[in-house]
Amino acid sequence: MIMTDARTDTSTAASNSGDTHDVLQAKGLTRTFRVGSGLRGRGRLHAVDDANFSIGRSEIVALVGESGSGKSTIARLLAQVYRPTSGEIFFDGKPLSSLRSRREVLRYRAAVPMVFQDPFSSLNPAYPVSHGILRGLKLHRPDIAPGERRAEAERLLTAVGLSPAAQIVDRYPYELSGGQRQRIGFAQALAYRPKLILADEPVSMLDISIRIGLLNVMTALRDEQGVSLLYITHDIASARYVADRMMVMYAGRIVESGPVDDVLGDPRHPYTQLLVAAVPDPRAELAVTAEMAKGEPPKVIDPGPGCRFADRCPLARDVCRTTTPPLLELAPGIEVACHVAAEEAGRGTESMATAR
Repeated sequence: MIMTDARTDTSTAASNSGDTHDVLQAKGLTRTFRVGSGLRGRGRLHAVDDANFSIGRSEIVALVGESGSGKSTIARLLAQVYRPTSGEIFFDGKPLSSLRSRREVLRYRAAVPMVFQDPFSSLNPAYPVSHGILRGLKLHRPDIAPGERRAEAERLLTAVGLSPAAQIVDRYPYELSGGQRQRIGFAQALAYRPKLILADEPVSMLDISIRIGLLNVMTALRDEQGVSLLYITHDIASARYVADRMMVMYAGRIVESGPVDDVLGDPRHPYTQLLVAAVPDPRAELAVTAEMAKGEPPKVIDPGPGCRFADRCPLARDVCRTTTPPLLELAPGIEVACHVAAEEAGRGTESMATAR
C-alpha cells in the first residue's frame, strides 16, 4: 500500500482554530510501579521518567517506540487512568492536580477521550453501537435535546466515514468489521466534543488494506473538527503519513522529538537512526534488525544513571554509562537526549562561527 502525505501545515490548522497555544503540556512526567515482593525483592519499575512534551491545537503528535517503552503508560497518565508519581500535566494551562470536583474530572475526561487498540473488546456486545454514542451525548452534551440525539449520533457516524449512518446506528458490534468498529470508537470520542483524542495503536489490529481509511479519519478530525490527537504507534510509516510531529521513546524516556520529516529525514539519536535504518522505505512495516537486537534489554527496574540505550548503542562512550543525557534542543524544534548528538551539534555550531 502506498501512503502519500496526508498532513497539513500545522500553523495553518492552528490559526484556523483561532488559538495557537498548546492544548496540553507535560512537565517532568514520571510514573513508577512497585514490583517484586519481600524486602529483598521490592523494586521500582520506571515506566515513564521525566517526560516533557506538549501537544498543540489541531495537531497530530505521533509517539513511537518499541513494545514496553512506556507509550501506553503515557496515554493512561493523560487519561487519568494512572496518577503521576511526580511531574504535572497541564490542560489548557490548568494543572490536572488542581481538579477537585467530580464535575471538573468528567469535563476533562470528555475533552480528552481515549480510543483503544482492540476494536473487538472496546464495544459492549450487548448493545447496539449507538449506545455508547448516545450515552456520551446524554452525559456531556446537555445542549442537545433528547429527541435530537439520534440525529447527532448519525451525524457523528457520517463524520467518521460510516454511511449510510441510519443503517449503521442500530447494528450490534458483531455485525461490523474491525475497521467499522474502530470508527465507532472515534465516533464515541467525538460525541464528547473533545479537544484531544488519545489514540493508542488504533490501527495495529486491522488489516493493512483498511488502515489507510482510519488514518484518513484521524487527519479529517484534525483538519475539519480542529481536534488534536496523540497517535501512539510502533509503525513509522503510518506516523509519517498522519503526524505533524513525532516523539521517539525508549525505556521510559523520550529520546528525540521534532517535526516528523526532520526526525525521520535526519535522525540524531542513535536509537532513532536504527529505527529509520530498519525501515529504509517509509512505506514499509517496522522490523527489528540484528543490530537493534544486540545487547541486553534496557533496565527499567531501579535503573541507575546513564543513557538506557548505552548497552545497545554502537556510538556509546563512557559518559553515556555514567550520566543521564538531558533532552536538549539541538536545532530549531528538534530535541534530542544524547551526549554524542549534543557534542556533534556543538562542533557544528563552532564550525559555523569560525566560518563567519
